[in-house]
Amino acid sequence: MARIRAIVLDVDGVLTDGGFWWGPEGQEWKRFSFADVMGISLARKAGLIVALVSGEDSPLVDRFAAKMGIRDVYKNSKDKAGALREFAARNGLDLGEICFMGDDVNDLQALAIAGLAAAPADARPEVLAKAAFVTTRGGGNGAVRELTDSILAARSATQLAAKASRQ
Repeated sequence: MARIRAIVLDVDGVLTDGGFWWGPEGQEWKRFSFADVMGISLARKAGLIVALVSGEDSPLVDRFAAKMGIRDVYKNSKDKAGALREFAARNGLDLGEICFMGDDVNDLQALAIAGLAAAPADARPEVLAKAAFVTTRGGGNGAVRELTDSILAARSATQLAAKASRQ
């Protein structure tokens, strides 16, 4: 985890609980967790790059990205592994330096090539079987915060160990 320099998140089922509401005029609504918002904020302040990859083409993804200052957004993505490769190249990262968090079968290829494959507790069984890191919390309910806290703790521990070995 200490090697991770970027976190790429699926949206529906990871940043949300996978549900959505339709308003009477056809508008779509999604619920995001402030715990996850804070986790992303802390990760960004610590220097991690955060990106979003969604199979949907929802303007709510753009709105969330704008609120969080996330510039790398891949929407309507039918090839999330391809999006992950594009993100890595665009940011000068090795795939081994990227954590990808997904929850469903359309995330499996991206999970397979990421340096750290992560999933919320309520992800599909196929995804849980491939994830190296599984949160105790479900998607949209603090799973992203749990992931970011763990990555930041690992980075901090590595930095402290390196400092102690130099003394």
